[in-house]
Amino acid sequence: MSTVDEIKSRINIIDLVSESGVQLRRSGRTQTGFCPFHDNTRTPAFAVWEETGTWKCFGECNDGGDIFKFVMKKEGWDFKEALRNLAQRAGVELKKYSPEQKEERDANENLRIMLEEIALFYHQQLKTPAGAKTLEYLREKRGLSDETIEAFMLGYSPNSWDMVAKHFTERGHTEQDLMDAGMLSENDSGKRYDRFRDRLMIPIRDARGQMAGFGARTMDPEGIPKYLNSPQTSLFDKSNLLYGLDRAKKAIRTLDQAVIVEGYLDVISPHQAGFENVVAPMGTALGEGQLRLIKRYTPGNHIVLALDPDTAGQKAILRGLDAARQSLDRESELKFDARGFLRHEARLQADLRVASLPDGLDPDQVVLRNPDEWKEIIANAKPIVTHVMQSLAVGRDLNDAKVKTDIASQVLPLIADLPNAIERETFRQELARMLKVDERALIGGKAQGKRVGRRQSNSHQINAQKATSQVQNAGVAALNPSKKIEEYCLGILIPQPDLLYRLDRALQEFSLHALGDEDFGYTENQVLFQVVRDSLEQDELDAHEYISQNLPESLEDLAEKLRKETIDLSSVEERLLEEALRGVIKLRRTVLSDSLNQLQYFQKEAQEKGESNNSYQESVMKHMRMLRTLDEAQRLMRLRRVQ
Repeated sequence: MSTVDEIKSRINIIDLVSESGVQLRRSGRTQTGFCPFHDNTRTPAFAVWEETGTWKCFGECNDGGDIFKFVMKKEGWDFKEALRNLAQRAGVELKKYSPEQKEERDANENLRIMLEEIALFYHQQLKTPAGAKTLEYLREKRGLSDETIEAFMLGYSPNSWDMVAKHFTERGHTEQDLMDAGMLSENDSGKRYDRFRDRLMIPIRDARGQMAGFGARTMDPEGIPKYLNSPQTSLFDKSNLLYGLDRAKKAIRTLDQAVIVEGYLDVISPHQAGFENVVAPMGTALGEGQLRLIKRYTPGNHIVLALDPDTAGQKAILRGLDAARQSLDRESELKFDARGFLRHEARLQADLRVASLPDGLDPDQVVLRNPDEWKEIIANAKPIVTHVMQSLAVGRDLNDAKVKTDIASQVLPLIADLPNAIERETFRQELARMLKVDERALIGGKAQGKRVGRRQSNSHQINAQKATSQVQNAGVAALNPSKKIEEYCLGILIPQPDLLYRLDRALQEFSLHALGDEDFGYTENQVLFQVVRDSLEQDELDAHEYISQNLPESLEDLAEKLRKETIDLSSVEERLLEEALRGVIKLRRTVLSDSLNQLQYFQKEAQEKGESNNSYQESVMKHMRMLRTLDEAQRLMRLRRVQ
């Protein structure tokens, strides 16, 4: 049981409301009285339900909620103040961060501060005689201006085994701090030494612009490896970092497009030329986590892959399947996995395309040669399947039946992986035209594609039905069905806050207003929703990071519980949107139906007393119109699913 639930279980809402001066009288399962939040002495339009711990005013203020909302409205408190006071009344001890958790948080903050100092140290070393060769490399070979070098705080690590260790321990940092930040390495005998020596140093920051680690390029022509990253630390998790995202996220959001390149300098040069929507992974295979990170900033989910066109890379692209490549500029393997990217594209509902770079040039070389050429290359990026089939055809005799068979055998499995029937048919026709064969010759691939598509569709349908069934069953067991539906909707939105934009647009299409605080009757759910909404209305932090930082401690367990309850839902955003939309409509129908029943009771009671019931009549008619709108939305949703 969460802290909030424990407080609610110990405080009777009838006692709480009565102590505030509201005189309640029982009427069936409801207790009614005059609302304490506005003047009204004629019609008792304030209702309290003891079994669900909720209240509702059907009069002037038209507000409602639980015990938290009641004291917040009555006393003018925020949620934290209400929590503290009600916890004290209920005798519930509020959970605080453990000393260990606080210590870990403080330690990470100290490491970030130290990494900032180290980045400045390396930057200053670039301007020394020892760093002159690296500075010349950046200016002459890479074409970077002094302003760009300053902006990205590029630096140089001296060719020394202990300069960093000595410099920073003398300034109060410990060797263990430097180890924890990934700045020192340790040999088998336990001796510690500087990890980075005689290298161009590139500070790596997270999406918020905070230091996480370094990427480093050797200045020794024989140096191995050519690129070396910080090791895995509490701050540096390369699977969840994208170089340049802190600088690129605004441009990505504005242009509704992210361009992914391979190297750090492939990011810096385009930024210098004004192409600021460019990012790079940390030398590993581009994973779904990194694509999801990008997707948070692209409303239309447009992503372009602009990978280096070296020979090994081209061969991997030509194979088009699970093929790895070793790039000279990388610390480890970087995969171009066409099938993997297509799966990511389907799950993320993204538009993932591939740009073909010319003449064996890297992205930074293309930009330096002709910025307009770079712009055209990105604009002409092709869907993954088209790129693979065209790459497979380069330099091959398409009149040779065996060549046609070989190409078809590699492309058809990719087409079959596509979840959209129209896309499968379109690419199959494109392949048939390229190979100059009748589409019926590819019928095996067509059948396979249908089977795969149907199997995926059925799987999503089963998941959606299962999830809906879980909500319905949970609602039957709960004292108040709306509570479980509120939690279900939040369980979808907390992990994917950007979905709220699409949800609001979908509601508008059905002539329904956007999801708002008023849709949540329970204060803890209302606070969670406010944090989700606020995360989208600010630009300082990534939405997920904002939620993590601004979630009240008392609600962290609840948020995690809600995430887990919806983890089995389909990962395809279209399905999640449908689930969220269905949940909101169901929630509003449930609340409206309950309110309508109570209003009709008030209306009947006023009629029996010979009092005017015009205000109740107007509210009843309004509720009935809203219910009809919701019914129509449900009908249209069913029609869409059938189609």
